[in-house]
Amino acid sequence: MGDPKDEVLRRVLQMKMRALGDPAQVLMLVRSAAPFYRALGGTKVRFLQNVDDPAQFCIEIEYEASAAVEMNRQKVSSDPMIRTFLTGWRTLLAGAADIDVYQDVSV
Repeated sequence: MGDPKDEVLRRVLQMKMRALGDPAQVLMLVRSAAPFYRALGGTKVRFLQNVDDPAQFCIEIEYEASAAVEMNRQKVSSDPMIRTFLTGWRTLLAGAADIDVYQDVSV
């Protein structure tokens, strides 16, 4: 039997945000970040825009992570590259983005 830290976990990160300024410009920026999400291990990225409130967005990123990385999510979130990326995003958002990580239990 393998080491539990080597187990691959499937997760869905969901980020909800409200944009400042023109929603079309924010959507363009959000879409341009897809390669960044994939570089971090994202296997599927979806960008959702609220049809009743176009300034509200939801980004869903499905990813796979080893159990060891998942246990150290706080360390990953403090990485300088990640923090710089998020700082840039905060300038486009009205308030903070809400970020949640889920596991799919529908199977």
